[in-house]
Amino acid sequence: MSNICISSDSTSDLTKKILQERHIPIIPLHVLLGKDEYSDGVDITPANIFAFVKENNILPKTSATSVFEFHQYFENLLKEYDYVIHFDISSEISSTYQNGCLAAEEFNGRVKVIDSRNLSTGIGALVLKACDMRDEGKSFEEICAWAEKKRFEVQTSFVVDTVDYLHKGGRCSSAALLATRLFGIHPSIDMRDGKLIADEKYRGSLKKCIEKYVLKLKVKYPKYDKTRCFITHSSCSDEIVNDIVELVKNNFEFEEIIPTFAGSVITSHCGQGTLGVLFLKEE
Repeated sequence: MSNICISSDSTSDLTKKILQERHIPIIPLHVLLGKDEYSDGVDITPANIFAFVKENNILPKTSATSVFEFHQYFENLLKEYDYVIHFDISSEISSTYQNGCLAAEEFNGRVKVIDSRNLSTGIGALVLKACDMRDEGKSFEEICAWAEKKRFEVQTSFVVDTVDYLHKGGRCSSAALLATRLFGIHPSIDMRDGKLIADEKYRGSLKKCIEKYVLKLKVKYPKYDKTRCFITHSSCSDEIVNDIVELVKNNFEFEEIIPTFAGSVITSHCGQGTLGVLFLKEE
């Protein structure tokens, strides 16, 4: 049986415990705070992002992993593994996937780079399921074929507390920003065809809006992979996170519910107080 490595970039937002237990190596994207460059998940935290935006009133810049970085990364992994299956953030959002593919060309088919068409734990859900398949003895080819199909069947969406970061990043108009402030609107953002699309608009407190969002998911997705789901957030209060964990427990049948924090790259685009429930769908 081949020795297969399941790998991801840092935007998958998996916890350190999961990465260690499932033997998942990570290659970071980069975040620029002014002239200073940092590696996502290595030497920068979301708190650094919030402080930078508050002080400068602009968003950090994020940059893709380079071809050179990928080449070194894959080269090192192939000293230990026969094959590498690597998941990257959607190619509609970053050039990371394209750079990974260019580097993979040098390894004679031993590295497969998957365009996840997702971000955050939407990628993480694919990564962990691929690990499950590897541990069940599935082949390199079987896992790759599954991933190429399943990447279009992930529930990836979030409710945002404020659209300030989306506005600063050019993803939200000034009129929409004003409306959310005046009417207490907390919009949801959905991942479709690898892109972030504005979806539902919820009114009320952030907690109540996220509760409405979860109950809508229950109706929208009666069939889903019950193995696990993620509750991924950007510095939401413990009260909100715990409430949503209980709400998901009472309305879904997941075997495992995993709360995770959004990393610095994701936080740079969505801002503080964002929360999503992410899982694999079933046809």
